[in-house]
Amino acid sequence: MRATTAFKRLLRLDGVNVTAVEFLPAMVVVTVALTRRKLVCPECDYSTWAGYELHRADVSRWRHLDLGSWRLEVRARLRRLECPTHGVRVEGVPFARPRCGFTADFESLVAWLATKCDKTTITRLVRIDWESVGRICARVVADELDPGRLDDLFEIGVDEISWRKHHRYLTLVTDHRRRKVIWGAGGKDTATLDAFFDELGPERSAAIEAVSMDMGPAYAKSVRAPGHAPQAVICFDPFHVVKAATEALEELRRTIWQELRNLPDPTIAKRFKGARWALLKNPADLTDAQATTLAGIRRNGGAMWRGYQLKEALRALFAGDLDAATTMELLDRWCSRAQRSRLAPFVKAAATVRNHRDGIAAAIERGLSNESASYCASC
Repeated sequence: MRATTAFKRLLRLDGVNVTAVEFLPAMVVVTVALTRRKLVCPECDYSTWAGYELHRADVSRWRHLDLGSWRLEVRARLRRLECPTHGVRVEGVPFARPRCGFTADFESLVAWLATKCDKTTITRLVRIDWESVGRICARVVADELDPGRLDDLFEIGVDEISWRKHHRYLTLVTDHRRRKVIWGAGGKDTATLDAFFDELGPERSAAIEAVSMDMGPAYAKSVRAPGHAPQAVICFDPFHVVKAATEALEELRRTIWQELRNLPDPTIAKRFKGARWALLKNPADLTDAQATTLAGIRRNGGAMWRGYQLKEALRALFAGDLDAATTMELLDRWCSRAQRSRLAPFVKAAATVRNHRDGIAAAIERGLSNESASYCASC
């Protein structure tokens, strides 16, 4: 089998024939020729038979998927055409986006890696800079984004995710029924969600029946704004209710830790080294060392252990398969217990839960939780 035939089958590039293959020390160069005769504008569907030959030295190049340790470069001599809309352009190719030095297959790989890997892994694996990764992702999203993703929305979830040590945030909107992320933008304030409703439009916004979110005021203010979704039921999902207790426990732990550090005997504070994750993680997920630390906290008792019991009691409340009425009755009891605990962070958390009781009940009745939809952000 000739090398050109082998590479035509290997690369599987649409609309081209392989005319030459050259093996260089660190790179394989594959020269191709388009099979179609008509010239097609890279920006639109306009096609024509009339074209202009480029200078013999003008060769277009695209980075393709690596061939083992070799970089693979696709080359072709293209022609110019005059599009009535976009003017003079170099003809488009079926295997790459316009004005792009990478094939569509290469860009699809990079975009997929960006959802699975960290920055260093991607740049070392595909051997391109991080800025190029960002531009590739923007092009792939622009082409692959479903234009109908904002249609037929009835129950949606709104939540934020952070990166760079919680210094930057993204607001994500998910469709609970399709279990997919349908919209995202930088920021986590009212104006950020306003941009979603502006894109959605009044007609589609009026069809939304319920919105699940955290217990902060920013997203609720946007939903209630005229022309957005004031008719929708606001649901404060159980994931964020448990999160309020987890944050209260972390605040309590930090306070106790600072008090122990100020004692004359420094060994007392060292006994609680590593207590953070022992307290915050679910019991089934603890390592042996964390389980030992938690057992020590239990033996010592005190405020930290009482706070841990409150956190776990709330988590168990939502983990059980209970009907909405029973769950809300137990939640009221938990609030009373937390407010009598004399633990300031839990007193505050219980007051927050009571203030959002109607929204929590709505989330339980509808079975909505941003925890179940949050998987979409990592898919």
